[in-house]
Amino acid sequence: MRVAFIARSTLYTVPGGDTVQVVQTARQLTALGVGVDILLSNEMIFYEQYDLLHFFNLIRPADILYHSKMAKKPFVISTILCTYGDYYKYNRSGLGAIFTRLPADGVEYLKTVARWILGKDYLSSIDYLWKGQRKSIIEILNKANIILPNSESEFRRVQETYPCKVKHMIITNGINPEKFPFNTAMEKDGTLVICVARIEGRKNQLNLIKALNNTRFKLVIIGAPAPNQQEYYQQCRDIAADNISFADRLPQHELLEYFQRAKVHILPSWFETTGLSSIEGTVMHCNIVITNKGDTRDYFGVDAVYCDPASPESILEAVEEASVMPFNEDLLNRILNNYTWQQAAQQTLKAYQLVAIA
Repeated sequence: MRVAFIARSTLYTVPGGDTVQVVQTARQLTALGVGVDILLSNEMIFYEQYDLLHFFNLIRPADILYHSKMAKKPFVISTILCTYGDYYKYNRSGLGAIFTRLPADGVEYLKTVARWILGKDYLSSIDYLWKGQRKSIIEILNKANIILPNSESEFRRVQETYPCKVKHMIITNGINPEKFPFNTAMEKDGTLVICVARIEGRKNQLNLIKALNNTRFKLVIIGAPAPNQQEYYQQCRDIAADNISFADRLPQHELLEYFQRAKVHILPSWFETTGLSSIEGTVMHCNIVITNKGDTRDYFGVDAVYCDPASPESILEAVEEASVMPFNEDLLNRILNNYTWQQAAQQTLKAYQLVAIA
């Protein structure tokens, strides 16, 4: 079987969680004997070479509209359905305040068109301009052979937001445990808190800084600012007290040093489908603080401390609680047993096989 992974044109220039998902799933599927090519949506694609197309990010339907129409091949979608609703509600001012008055699909439509007009992204399908976001998504869901959300919670959101009949199979996000070796001989620093994420409004580093400013904790924010979030990044730096420091996107060996020493890893995002760095933090024996918005409970259950991203007080309380807790071995074992990229690839291959025999 030969599969084309078709992802956003900025997959590598603006890396995110979907970048990890695409690259790691492709690597593990290759190990299972599946031929996989990772292709960007703005590339010329020779569809006849492939048995199946695999798209990523339902929220970017223009890419899927175009390539599925041109290829006339079976296709599946890793939905990765993320919403910015609460972020816009609490954080937009000036011209951006118009986003608070629009439905989510309207916001995404404006963002897609703006990226295209400003030359920051590629618009695959001109049809998208007159169909709009919502109609485009419903059309591709009705045509997809199967969708591959990362949790049951995400699938329910897809169904509630875009009612239609579509087959689905849950493909969990994961980790390569061998890339995160934990040294049990080294002690944790009970005051060290890390946040590993791209620096942008949705990840909510600003409220995290407000929560931990001038406390007993040492907070290290690890990640590069998103290209269109330089003003937000500067806000974060401007308000940060002396106990807050910033590290750029780090090479793996340096990132491991922080994971090894940190007692707490936190993602106080306005929304998370999974929170990949929290899975990585667990394998490195960090206690996990994570947002209560999104699909996070499907992964972390009762074994993480949850915070309200709108409340610095809630964030601080959650960090305080996590900093004195013993490490949760139950969560570690659940992740190692259920959430690896090898397992994600095996689940994905089963989905392909279902499409092949349909």
